[in-house]
Amino acid sequence: MAKRKKLTDKDGEVRELTTTDFEAARPFAILPASLQTKLRGRPRATVTKERITIRLSPDVVSTFRATGNGWQTRVDAALRDWLKSHSAA
Repeated sequence: MAKRKKLTDKDGEVRELTTTDFEAARPFAILPASLQTKLRGRPRATVTKERITIRLSPDVVSTFRATGNGWQTRVDAALRDWLKSHSAA
């Protein structure tokens, strides 16, 4: 059996796939169940959020962004907390 060419070069660039590459490919279904689960990614949330566009003051955005990843979730939590003590109407 001939040795197959690497799919990537030294810089990590993927080469053009050949007919031989496609013939050597195996179906997803034959992978172990644990690997299939990992490759499928995160499961869909039962409660999803609505995508909107909102304009906020630059200082508000920069303050939340400075808190790191997940800042949009923290904005959502701050608004939810504000709604607990204020009328939504």
